[in-house]
Amino acid sequence: MTAFSSENCSFQYQLHQTNQPLDGNCLLFLILFGKILLNIFTLGMKRKSTYQNFMEYFCISLAFIDLLLWVNISIICYFRDFVLLGIRFTKYHICLFTQIISFTYGFLHYPVFLIAYIDYYLNLSKTTKLAFKSKKLFYFFTVILIWISVFVYVLGDPSISQNLNAQNVYSYRCPFYVSIQSYWLSFSMVVILFTAFITSWSEVITLVQAIRITSYMNKTILYFPFSSHSSYTVNSKKTLLPKLLICFLGTWLPFVLFQVIILILKVEIPGYIEMNIPWLYFVNSFLIATVYWFNCHKLNLRDIALPVDPFVNWKCCFIPLAIHNLEQIEKPISIIIC
Repeated sequence: MTAFSSENCSFQYQLHQTNQPLDGNCLLFLILFGKILLNIFTLGMKRKSTYQNFMEYFCISLAFIDLLLWVNISIICYFRDFVLLGIRFTKYHICLFTQIISFTYGFLHYPVFLIAYIDYYLNLSKTTKLAFKSKKLFYFFTVILIWISVFVYVLGDPSISQNLNAQNVYSYRCPFYVSIQSYWLSFSMVVILFTAFITSWSEVITLVQAIRITSYMNKTILYFPFSSHSSYTVNSKKTLLPKLLICFLGTWLPFVLFQVIILILKVEIPGYIEMNIPWLYFVNSFLIATVYWFNCHKLNLRDIALPVDPFVNWKCCFIPLAIHNLEQIEKPISIIIC
């Protein structure tokens, strides 16, 4: 492994030289094809009744860029050597395009994380009141602006361009890039989850032993029964934290364990693979839980209009606080989940 020096590493990347020849692009073709199938599968599994938000638009744009890269690689692999609009394309461009995409994807973790958090915070605070069509246009142009900005930075940064242009066309080696941003985001989220669990492990265990599956408004939800609902208010972060943990880990525990394994083994994943839709939805759920916890005093349980997660049903964290006679309204359909 060769790391860039601090003088030419302003983009916070590591360069990893591999012995994969350019002629062995079938592996890259299959990897990208598998990623596209994973994107389609994840988008198909998500809850359909989600409202418009920045992360949804960005996930769709990422799936489109993945598809575009795969199509370009497929065309070059098929024709091998051709001229289009006065530009000669060879197998080397497969490596070049993948390098550029790896750099671009690696730079997007922090901006997407920050913008998605701000988006959920403003929606929860109801600071902005845009019309539905205006909001869609705002998200669309924000996503376009982010992609263009990062592409321009990657192609215009002298240190990155130098490393891209320095690759010998006939060297038969294709380096790939590992994002530092994704590593620190994953590390931070795992540490926060571990700290939250240690802080409220007794409450989590108690809730897990008492959780029941019940029916509410013709939907199946998790129900947290208490002896006295009136003694619990959503203003208490300590009360809300174990519920958020159970809802989040109940959906994403396998993915959390996968992140832990990657961090412990220090697995180096190329940028064009690491930025994927399952990872973004995992980050999305984490952000929603964080926004709820920090702003629990702003939640209006009388008119509860919470951001809808594509995979986690967060309403089960709040319904018992809003409806005191839920046990009399709906009959539980299951007794205990351990």
